[in-house]
Amino acid sequence: MASINLQEIQDLLISVAHEAGGMMLTATPSHLNSGTKKNSADLVTETDRAVEKMVSTRLLSAHPTFSFIGEETYVPGETHLTSAPTFIVDPVDGTTNFVHAFPAFCISLGFTIDKIPTVGVIYNPFLDELYTGIKGQGSFVTRKGGEKEKLPLRKEPEPLVDLSTCLIGAEWGSDRSGNNFNLKSKVFTKLAASKEDGGAMVHSIRCVGSAALNLAYVAAGQQDVFWEGGCWAWDVAAGWCILTEAGGIMASGNPGDWQPTVDGRKYLAVRGAPSGQKEIVEEMWKVIGDGRMDYES
Repeated sequence: MASINLQEIQDLLISVAHEAGGMMLTATPSHLNSGTKKNSADLVTETDRAVEKMVSTRLLSAHPTFSFIGEETYVPGETHLTSAPTFIVDPVDGTTNFVHAFPAFCISLGFTIDKIPTVGVIYNPFLDELYTGIKGQGSFVTRKGGEKEKLPLRKEPEPLVDLSTCLIGAEWGSDRSGNNFNLKSKVFTKLAASKEDGGAMVHSIRCVGSAALNLAYVAAGQQDVFWEGGCWAWDVAAGWCILTEAGGIMASGNPGDWQPTVDGRKYLAVRGAPSGQKEIVEEMWKVIGDGRMDYES
């Protein structure tokens, strides 16, 4: 295969992201035109479908030999991530926020080679914030007015000390029963509880409602940690690239695995820091304890 121009790939993804953002901002989502995939917490709108159709058409017209995985066209048991160059797309990440006009939704555009996140573009059209990254070339945020800043935003990030100094991103997800929900409830409680009661007493827990934006905020250094299980490759592929290019690391959301896969569905992201990343991961795993999320890939 001929050498792939990653800058051209990123430029295309940025163009697509802005077009998708325009579609989101001109849509009129509401509870009345929203469907559900499996329950009342797992929403899908006509905008999700329309944006993905536009994205797949543009990307595959430009690169017809590349693979494409999108949330709305994913077929369980039939669609698999391979080592081929692959666009991995969530047309509207944070659909519930989108439906409620809560300003934390985005398009997540990832590009993988050999299953490794290589280019990432995340765009929140409501705030006009664009996060970008290319493997080996750093990551950036461009805000309204065109101001572009290298990530992380703090040029000399503070060391990570322990969870009690951290702002944690975590999500309930759409699975609200069974082992995974029980484990999340237990971990959330232990993270928040005082040390006198056996907890980590973290600064706070943020439920942003978008895995992609959570990863962008960790990359920026605005959150210290993001722990998640149940989301998919299209939720994290773009953010993974942006995170690692900002000096962050990704471990598994289940204890003991330092080499998670982009489609593994269990993630633990930690911001860039001169020290303490490994210790934070291990402390987080200790909070999780013997529990294991059992989301299937």
